[in-house]
Amino acid sequence: MKNNGNRLHRLLAETREKIEAALANQGVVILPPLDIHVSARLLALLGIKAETTVFDPWYNKGVGGERDDYQQYIVNVLKSLEPFSEHLFFWGFPEIIAHFVDKIPKPLSLRRWITWFYKNSPSMIRGWRSAQMTCLHLSKPDAKMHVENFLNEVQLQKFKQGKLRFIPGPPSVIEEPLLCGFVGRNEQTGHPSQKPVAVIERIVLMGTTRGDLVVDLMSGAGTSAVAAFNNERFSIICDISEEYTKIAENRLGIRRISLPAPLCNTVDEELIGLRPNKFRIPFKNGKGIGDSQLLSVGEIGDCPLFPIAAQ
Repeated sequence: MKNNGNRLHRLLAETREKIEAALANQGVVILPPLDIHVSARLLALLGIKAETTVFDPWYNKGVGGERDDYQQYIVNVLKSLEPFSEHLFFWGFPEIIAHFVDKIPKPLSLRRWITWFYKNSPSMIRGWRSAQMTCLHLSKPDAKMHVENFLNEVQLQKFKQGKLRFIPGPPSVIEEPLLCGFVGRNEQTGHPSQKPVAVIERIVLMGTTRGDLVVDLMSGAGTSAVAAFNNERFSIICDISEEYTKIAENRLGIRRISLPAPLCNTVDEELIGLRPNKFRIPFKNGKGIGDSQLLSVGEIGDCPLFPIAAQ
Protein backbone atom coordinates (compact mmCIF):
# COMPACT_ATOMS: atom_id res chain seq x y z
CA MET A 1 0.00 0.00 0.00
CA LYS A 2 2.86 2.38 0.81
CA ASN A 3 4.50 1.83 -2.59
CA ASN A 4 1.14 2.34 -4.29
CA GLY A 5 0.65 5.57 -2.34
CA ASN A 6 4.09 6.83 -3.33
CA ARG A 7 3.36 6.01 -6.97
CA LEU A 8 0.09 7.95 -6.86
CA HIS A 9 1.81 10.91 -5.23
CA ARG A 10 4.35 10.87 -8.06
CA LEU A 11 1.61 10.69 -10.68
CA LEU A 12 -0.15 13.65 -9.08
CA ALA A 13 3.06 15.69 -9.06
CA GLU A 14 3.76 14.87 -12.70
CA THR A 15 0.19 15.73 -13.70
CA ARG A 16 0.32 19.02 -11.83
CA GLU A 17 3.55 19.92 -13.65
CA LYS A 18 1.97 19.01 -17.00
CA ILE A 19 -1.05 21.24 -16.32
CA GLU A 20 1.15 24.13 -15.19
CA ALA A 21 3.28 23.82 -18.35
CA ALA A 22 0.21 23.69 -20.61
CA LEU A 23 -1.30 26.76 -18.95
CA ALA A 24 2.00 28.60 -19.30
CA ASN A 25 2.24 27.73 -23.00
CA GLN A 26 -1.33 28.13 -24.21
CA GLY A 27 -3.52 29.50 -21.42
CA VAL A 28 -6.02 26.64 -21.72
CA VAL A 29 -5.97 23.00 -20.62
CA ILE A 30 -8.40 20.46 -22.04
CA LEU A 31 -8.63 17.30 -19.95
CA PRO A 32 -9.57 13.98 -21.57
CA PRO A 33 -13.23 12.94 -21.25
CA LEU A 34 -14.00 12.25 -17.59
CA ASP A 35 -17.06 11.96 -15.38
CA ILE A 36 -17.44 15.23 -13.49
CA HIS A 37 -17.03 13.58 -10.09
CA VAL A 38 -13.71 12.11 -11.25
CA SER A 39 -12.41 15.36 -12.77
CA ALA A 40 -13.52 17.42 -9.76
CA ARG A 41 -11.86 15.04 -7.32
CA LEU A 42 -8.70 15.09 -9.41
CA LEU A 43 -8.50 18.90 -9.43
CA ALA A 44 -9.02 18.96 -5.67
CA LEU A 45 -6.23 16.41 -5.16
CA LEU A 46 -3.94 18.45 -7.40
CA GLY A 47 -4.50 21.44 -5.14
CA ILE A 48 -6.05 23.51 -7.93
CA LYS A 49 -8.08 26.54 -6.86
CA ALA A 50 -10.41 28.25 -9.30
CA GLU A 51 -11.63 31.78 -8.81
CA THR A 52 -14.61 30.90 -11.01
CA THR A 53 -16.20 27.55 -11.81
CA VAL A 54 -18.87 27.26 -14.48
CA PHE A 55 -21.38 24.44 -14.02
CA ASP A 56 -23.81 23.96 -16.91
CA PRO A 57 -25.29 20.44 -16.66
CA TRP A 58 -27.88 18.95 -18.96
CA TYR A 59 -31.37 19.96 -17.86
CA ASN A 60 -32.98 16.54 -17.30
CA LYS A 61 -35.21 16.90 -20.32
CA GLY A 62 -34.66 16.70 -24.04
CA VAL A 63 -30.98 16.34 -25.02
CA GLY A 64 -29.07 14.48 -22.33
CA GLY A 65 -31.90 12.27 -21.15
CA GLU A 66 -33.53 12.11 -17.73
CA ARG A 67 -32.74 10.53 -14.40
CA ASP A 68 -35.07 10.11 -11.43
CA ASP A 69 -32.45 11.20 -8.91
CA TYR A 70 -31.51 14.36 -10.82
CA GLN A 71 -31.81 16.70 -7.84
CA GLN A 72 -29.62 14.59 -5.58
CA TYR A 73 -27.17 14.04 -8.42
CA ILE A 74 -26.79 17.81 -8.96
CA VAL A 75 -26.40 18.46 -5.23
CA ASN A 76 -23.63 15.84 -5.11
CA VAL A 77 -21.88 17.49 -8.06
CA LEU A 78 -22.08 20.88 -6.33
CA LYS A 79 -20.44 19.29 -3.29
CA SER A 80 -17.67 17.92 -5.54
CA LEU A 81 -17.04 21.35 -7.09
CA GLU A 82 -17.14 23.34 -3.85
CA PRO A 83 -13.67 22.47 -2.46
CA PHE A 84 -11.78 24.31 -5.23
CA SER A 85 -14.34 26.96 -6.24
CA GLU A 86 -14.55 30.55 -4.97
CA HIS A 87 -17.39 31.52 -7.30
CA LEU A 88 -19.64 28.89 -8.84
CA PHE A 89 -22.11 29.74 -11.62
CA PHE A 90 -24.82 27.11 -11.95
CA TRP A 91 -26.97 27.18 -15.13
CA GLY A 92 -30.39 25.78 -15.98
CA PHE A 93 -33.99 26.58 -16.81
CA PRO A 94 -35.67 28.54 -13.99
CA GLU A 95 -38.25 25.84 -13.27
CA ILE A 96 -35.37 23.39 -12.69
CA ILE A 97 -32.94 25.72 -10.93
CA ALA A 98 -35.57 26.87 -8.43
CA HIS A 99 -35.46 23.48 -6.69
CA PHE A 100 -31.82 24.01 -5.70
CA VAL A 101 -32.00 27.41 -4.00
CA ASP A 102 -32.47 25.77 -0.59
CA LYS A 103 -30.05 22.90 -1.33
CA ILE A 104 -26.82 24.86 -1.80
CA PRO A 105 -23.95 23.09 0.03
CA LYS A 106 -22.09 25.14 2.62
CA PRO A 107 -19.97 27.21 2.70
CA LEU A 108 -21.37 28.29 -0.67
CA SER A 109 -24.34 30.64 -0.58
CA LEU A 110 -26.53 32.34 -3.14
CA ARG A 111 -25.05 35.67 -4.22
CA ARG A 112 -27.44 36.47 -7.08
CA TRP A 113 -30.14 34.96 -9.28
CA ILE A 114 -29.06 35.86 -12.84
CA THR A 115 -31.36 35.72 -15.86
CA TRP A 116 -30.25 35.33 -19.45
CA PHE A 117 -33.05 36.78 -21.58
CA TYR A 118 -33.40 36.07 -25.29
CA LYS A 119 -36.19 36.89 -27.75
CA ASN A 120 -35.37 34.51 -30.58
CA SER A 121 -36.32 31.11 -29.18
CA PRO A 122 -37.49 28.85 -32.05
CA SER A 123 -39.78 26.80 -29.77
CA MET A 124 -42.84 25.27 -31.46
CA ILE A 125 -44.61 24.61 -28.16
CA ARG A 126 -48.25 25.71 -27.99
CA GLY A 127 -48.27 28.08 -25.07
CA TRP A 128 -45.55 30.07 -23.38
CA ARG A 129 -42.38 30.21 -25.45
CA SER A 130 -39.19 29.95 -23.41
CA ALA A 131 -37.26 33.23 -23.40
CA GLN A 132 -34.92 32.88 -20.46
CA MET A 133 -32.41 30.74 -18.62
CA THR A 134 -31.23 31.06 -15.05
CA CYS A 135 -27.78 31.12 -13.50
CA LEU A 136 -27.32 30.89 -9.75
CA HIS A 137 -24.24 32.82 -8.70
CA LEU A 138 -22.93 30.92 -5.69
CA SER A 139 -19.85 31.94 -3.77
CA LYS A 140 -17.88 31.46 -0.59
CA PRO A 141 -18.07 34.11 2.16
CA ASP A 142 -14.81 35.90 1.28
CA ALA A 143 -15.03 35.54 -2.51
CA LYS A 144 -14.47 38.88 -4.21
CA MET A 145 -16.72 40.20 -6.97
CA HIS A 146 -14.92 42.27 -9.60
CA VAL A 147 -17.41 44.96 -10.49
CA GLU A 148 -14.48 47.12 -11.64
CA ASN A 149 -14.41 44.99 -14.80
CA PHE A 150 -17.69 46.59 -15.86
CA LEU A 151 -16.72 50.24 -15.35
CA ASN A 152 -16.12 52.64 -18.20
CA GLU A 153 -12.79 54.49 -18.44
CA VAL A 154 -13.93 57.53 -16.44
CA GLN A 155 -15.46 55.38 -13.70
CA LEU A 156 -12.40 53.12 -13.59
CA GLN A 157 -10.07 56.07 -13.15
CA LYS A 158 -12.15 57.40 -10.27
CA PHE A 159 -12.31 53.88 -8.82
CA LYS A 160 -8.51 53.61 -8.83
CA GLN A 161 -8.28 57.02 -7.16
CA GLY A 162 -10.81 56.03 -4.51
CA LYS A 163 -13.18 58.76 -5.66
CA LEU A 164 -16.03 56.62 -6.94
CA ARG A 165 -18.64 56.91 -4.23
CA PHE A 166 -21.04 54.38 -5.72
CA ILE A 167 -19.75 51.45 -7.76
CA PRO A 168 -22.35 50.50 -10.37
CA GLY A 169 -22.48 46.77 -10.98
CA PRO A 170 -23.86 45.04 -14.07
CA PRO A 171 -27.58 44.20 -14.19
CA SER A 172 -28.63 40.70 -13.16
CA VAL A 173 -30.44 40.29 -16.47
CA ILE A 174 -28.22 39.50 -19.47
CA GLU A 175 -29.86 40.12 -22.83
CA GLU A 176 -28.21 38.23 -25.67
CA PRO A 177 -29.85 36.25 -28.50
CA LEU A 178 -29.70 32.48 -28.75
CA LEU A 179 -27.23 30.97 -31.16
CA CYS A 180 -29.66 29.61 -33.72
CA GLY A 181 -30.40 30.01 -37.40
CA PHE A 182 -28.42 32.92 -38.80
CA VAL A 183 -27.85 34.41 -35.35
CA GLY A 184 -24.27 33.85 -34.21
CA ARG A 185 -23.57 31.52 -37.13
CA ASN A 186 -19.82 32.19 -36.95
CA GLU A 187 -19.89 31.11 -33.31
CA GLN A 188 -22.03 27.99 -33.66
CA THR A 189 -20.23 24.66 -33.29
CA GLY A 190 -23.07 22.15 -33.56
CA HIS A 191 -23.45 21.70 -29.80
CA PRO A 192 -27.21 21.49 -29.07
CA SER A 193 -27.26 23.93 -26.14
CA GLN A 194 -24.28 26.19 -26.78
CA LYS A 195 -24.34 29.57 -25.03
CA PRO A 196 -23.00 32.77 -26.57
CA VAL A 197 -19.50 33.79 -25.50
CA ALA A 198 -20.93 37.20 -24.57
CA VAL A 199 -23.15 35.57 -21.92
CA ILE A 200 -20.36 33.56 -20.32
CA GLU A 201 -18.00 36.54 -20.44
CA ARG A 202 -20.25 38.42 -17.99
CA ILE A 203 -19.90 35.80 -15.28
CA VAL A 204 -16.19 35.30 -15.97
CA LEU A 205 -15.60 39.04 -15.54
CA MET A 206 -17.62 39.19 -12.33
CA GLY A 207 -15.72 36.32 -10.70
CA THR A 208 -12.16 36.91 -11.91
CA THR A 209 -9.43 39.39 -12.65
CA ARG A 210 -6.74 39.10 -15.32
CA GLY A 211 -4.69 35.92 -14.87
CA ASP A 212 -7.23 34.12 -12.66
CA LEU A 213 -8.32 30.56 -13.30
CA VAL A 214 -11.70 29.46 -14.70
CA VAL A 215 -12.79 25.80 -14.48
CA ASP A 216 -15.63 24.12 -16.38
CA LEU A 217 -16.01 20.35 -16.01
CA MET A 218 -19.16 20.03 -18.13
CA SER A 219 -17.68 22.28 -20.76
CA GLY A 220 -19.56 21.19 -23.88
CA ALA A 221 -18.24 23.21 -26.83
CA GLY A 222 -15.62 24.97 -24.70
CA THR A 223 -17.35 28.37 -24.49
CA SER A 224 -16.02 29.00 -20.98
CA ALA A 225 -12.47 28.58 -22.26
CA VAL A 226 -13.09 31.00 -25.12
CA ALA A 227 -14.60 33.58 -22.74
CA ALA A 228 -11.66 33.18 -20.36
CA PHE A 229 -9.10 33.33 -23.17
CA ASN A 230 -10.63 36.47 -24.69
CA ASN A 231 -10.24 38.23 -21.34
CA GLU A 232 -6.76 36.91 -20.42
CA ARG A 233 -7.93 34.38 -17.87
CA PHE A 234 -6.60 30.83 -17.69
CA SER A 235 -8.94 27.87 -17.94
CA ILE A 236 -9.17 24.14 -17.38
CA ILE A 237 -12.06 22.43 -19.11
CA CYS A 238 -13.38 18.87 -19.35
CA ASP A 239 -16.44 17.05 -20.63
CA ILE A 240 -17.42 13.41 -20.37
CA SER A 241 -18.37 13.39 -24.05
CA GLU A 242 -15.72 12.48 -26.62
CA GLU A 243 -17.75 14.31 -29.29
CA TYR A 244 -17.85 17.57 -27.31
CA THR A 245 -14.19 17.26 -26.34
CA LYS A 246 -13.31 17.10 -30.04
CA ILE A 247 -15.51 20.16 -30.72
CA ALA A 248 -13.63 22.09 -28.02
CA GLU A 249 -10.26 20.98 -29.38
CA ASN A 250 -11.12 22.14 -32.89
CA ARG A 251 -12.58 25.40 -31.64
CA LEU A 252 -9.60 26.29 -29.45
CA GLY A 253 -6.93 24.92 -31.77
CA ILE A 254 -5.29 22.80 -29.06
CA ARG A 255 -5.39 19.16 -28.05
CA ARG A 256 -6.29 17.55 -24.77
CA ILE A 257 -3.55 16.55 -22.38
CA SER A 258 -3.10 12.90 -21.47
CA LEU A 259 -3.55 11.65 -17.93
CA PRO A 260 -2.24 8.50 -16.21
CA ALA A 261 -4.91 5.80 -16.18
CA PRO A 262 -5.03 5.54 -12.33
CA LEU A 263 -6.09 9.22 -12.20
CA CYS A 264 -8.90 8.75 -14.71
CA ASN A 265 -10.90 6.11 -12.91
CA THR A 266 -12.04 5.63 -9.32
CA VAL A 267 -9.98 8.40 -7.78
CA ASP A 268 -12.09 8.51 -4.64
CA GLU A 269 -11.04 4.98 -3.79
CA GLU A 270 -7.46 4.96 -5.06
CA LEU A 271 -6.33 8.37 -3.84
CA ILE A 272 -8.13 8.61 -0.53
CA GLY A 273 -6.01 10.32 2.09
CA LEU A 274 -3.66 12.16 -0.27
CA ARG A 275 -3.22 15.80 0.67
CA PRO A 276 -3.37 18.30 -2.21
CA ASN A 277 -0.46 20.63 -2.75
CA LYS A 278 -1.06 24.27 -3.51
CA PHE A 279 -1.50 24.87 -7.23
CA ARG A 280 0.50 27.82 -8.50
CA ILE A 281 -0.09 29.47 -11.84
CA PRO A 282 3.41 30.19 -13.17
CA PHE A 283 3.09 33.70 -14.56
CA LYS A 284 2.73 37.29 -13.53
CA ASN A 285 -0.98 37.83 -13.90
CA GLY A 286 -1.63 41.52 -13.68
CA LYS A 287 -2.65 41.56 -10.02
CA GLY A 288 0.74 40.62 -8.57
CA ILE A 289 2.45 37.30 -7.98
CA GLY A 290 1.42 37.12 -4.35
CA ASP A 291 3.10 34.46 -2.26
CA SER A 292 4.11 32.20 -5.15
CA GLN A 293 6.98 34.45 -6.42
CA LEU A 294 7.57 32.22 -9.41
CA LEU A 295 8.61 34.79 -12.00
CA SER A 296 9.65 38.41 -11.93
CA VAL A 297 8.47 41.03 -14.40
CA GLY A 298 11.88 40.90 -16.09
CA GLU A 299 11.57 37.17 -16.67
CA ILE A 300 8.22 37.63 -18.42
CA GLY A 301 9.49 40.24 -20.88
CA ASP A 302 7.14 41.05 -23.74
CA CYS A 303 6.05 37.46 -24.36
CA PRO A 304 2.26 37.16 -24.75
CA LEU A 305 0.54 35.12 -22.06
CA PHE A 306 -2.06 33.84 -24.49
CA PRO A 307 -0.32 32.83 -27.73
CA ILE A 308 -3.16 30.94 -29.43
CA ALA A 309 -6.06 32.57 -31.20
CA ALA A 310 -9.59 31.94 -29.95
CA GLN A 311 -12.16 31.31 -32.65
